[in-house]
Amino acid sequence: MDLIIGLLIALVIVVLIAMSVRIVPEYKRLVIFRLGRSIGAQGPGLIFLIPFVDKAVSVDLREVYFDVPPQTCITADNASVSIDFLVYDKVIDPEPSVLEVENFNGAARGLAITTLRAVVGAMDLDDVLSKRDEINQILHEKLDQVTDRWGIRIMAVEIREVVPPRAIEEAMTRQMAAERNRRAMVAEADGKREAAVMIANGDKQAAILKAEGLREATILEAEGSRQAAILEAEGYALALDKVFEIAKGIDSKTLTLQYLDALKNLGEGAATKFIIPTELLNLAKPLSDFAKGAHQE
Repeated sequence: MDLIIGLLIALVIVVLIAMSVRIVPEYKRLVIFRLGRSIGAQGPGLIFLIPFVDKAVSVDLREVYFDVPPQTCITADNASVSIDFLVYDKVIDPEPSVLEVENFNGAARGLAITTLRAVVGAMDLDDVLSKRDEINQILHEKLDQVTDRWGIRIMAVEIREVVPPRAIEEAMTRQMAAERNRRAMVAEADGKREAAVMIANGDKQAAILKAEGLREATILEAEGSRQAAILEAEGYALALDKVFEIAKGIDSKTLTLQYLDALKNLGEGAATKFIIPTELLNLAKPLSDFAKGAHQE
């Protein structure tokens, strides 16, 4: 009997120790209530509680998210859109997250829905479709202002999808197709214009190069003709100088003999008429005088 009582006492002690000792990980905190009164958050590490007196509520400090299902909102220009988004939040102060709100995720979700409808209701459809970042920022600021008193910080708000009415979506599709066709036509026209400009510039450069080539060829040809004329004139001048140099060493007798030899060649020809310049007769006179003198002797 004593053994059974001892085992029961040991079991009660083990249970009391298990109830009084808690090991809190780094990403959690325990909000301790002693006789119903909060004595603050404790952790991480080894935490001792008074059994049946202390009650601990665990709070996760890691960043979490919840999704808001698609919500139908009416824009300022009376168009209905369906929007769904994600909200990322994190507990900054564990105690108010337990004392100030029963379920902060549910409360934040409801607040996000009402805030979204208020924000979208103040914007036109075109702005809702094109200004997602601005809507995200507005939702972020408005939600953070409310959740701050709960010890919760909104880290980010991200819209996943904005679905306009089907009729508007079809009109947007047609508009986008028309815009793409317009851009294609503009791009094609720009391409043709640039091609025409490039061809014209190419023809212009070719004409310029051809004209420059003809000009250079004409200049080279003229320069060659001038050089040839100069060389020919220099050749004539040298020949005349040579003739003049040789003529200075020739006497009248030698010149007369040259003329007689020319007459001999004329006589051997088939012609019957000869034109004899008077200079030849004058040159032949000394020769006849010399012949007469020799005969008299």
